[in-house]
Amino acid sequence: MSQPDLSKLRLSRAPDGELAVGRRGRARRLFLPVVLVAAVAAAGLWGYQRFRNAPVEIEQATVTTAFPFQNHAVLTSTGYVVAQRKAAVASKATGRLEWLGVQEGSRVRKGDVIARLENTDVSAARDQTRASLQVARANLEQARVELAEARREAGRSLDLLRQKFVSEAVHDQAVARVDKAAAAARSLEASISVAQANVRAADVSVEQTLIRAPFDGVVLTKSANVGDVVTPFSSALDAKGAVVTMADMATLEVEADVSESNLSKVRVDQPVEIHLDALPERRFGGTVSRMVPTVDRAKATVMTKIRFEALDAAVLPEMSAKVTFLSQPVTDADRQARTAVNPDAVVKRTDGDAVFVVRDGLARATPVRIGGKLGDLVEVASGLSPGDKVVLRPGPKIVDGVRVKAAGK
Repeated sequence: MSQPDLSKLRLSRAPDGELAVGRRGRARRLFLPVVLVAAVAAAGLWGYQRFRNAPVEIEQATVTTAFPFQNHAVLTSTGYVVAQRKAAVASKATGRLEWLGVQEGSRVRKGDVIARLENTDVSAARDQTRASLQVARANLEQARVELAEARREAGRSLDLLRQKFVSEAVHDQAVARVDKAAAAARSLEASISVAQANVRAADVSVEQTLIRAPFDGVVLTKSANVGDVVTPFSSALDAKGAVVTMADMATLEVEADVSESNLSKVRVDQPVEIHLDALPERRFGGTVSRMVPTVDRAKATVMTKIRFEALDAAVLPEMSAKVTFLSQPVTDADRQARTAVNPDAVVKRTDGDAVFVVRDGLARATPVRIGGKLGDLVEVASGLSPGDKVVLRPGPKIVDGVRVKAAGK
């Protein structure tokens, strides 16, 4: 049996404390690298997770509404709704406004009295002329009675002359009285004509203090109040010219400016679609009624008048309008709004079309059913609603549920 080699054995002569310190130092040297490796690994994992969960930048678009008639649009212009028949109603007389019977929005018929000036003086003058006419008629009756009496006297005088009971001189006086009475009657007839003319003039003066509606329409603005002085000379100091402004709502039309470079695209009787800013959900059909035969040199445009196919009570003068000139007439169905989206948002898949809708910062794949083209957009028959946000040109990073954010934000 061989003996163990004891020459390598050594006894430590260091104290117990120094041995413990040595052991701790070696442990510390071993622990620091381990901690460093763990920290690097944790940082890498955190960075990877952060990179993985970072939102993808996207371009997005909004689902909107469009109309089929836009496929037939050849030109678009802007303008305003105006009344072809419009008037600032004033008085031909000067006086203080005594009564005003209308306000903004009042509907009036042609000939209705809408205001009245103080007319005590002209009414008194009219009454005077009417009394003068009555006096002239009474005088005429008296003159006719005298003429009849003179004719009877002349007849009796002629009989007496034939019987030689009176002289010719006496008979001539009787005939002269007839001629005089006849002349007086004619004079009074003429004076009656004058009196009648004076009555008509007085009636006109009184009528001029009554302000009447010149046509059927609606009062748009009120320019004077009771107590104001109204005069046909609107430049007079502290005086009002027009009392009200009114318009015939049956003559509403759209005036639109068309650039002279686009005149070849517009013709009389051309169908148009009218969009009023005040009524964004509705469309109105129209037709080019006429074109003003002159060019506005300052704007290089031609005024185009467009009539409505059917007027609506909601259409008011001075509304802002956008006019789309069409290449062909459209139906009522073509005026119905359709949901539409940018075609770049549609993704072709084996199971059908889809778009990625952005909700709460996430892209959600949504199946859709695509219809026909609506101008630069495509119709969405189902799957989307106006106002939805969708991803444009989704790349391979865009999958269902991925976090996204709008580019540049």
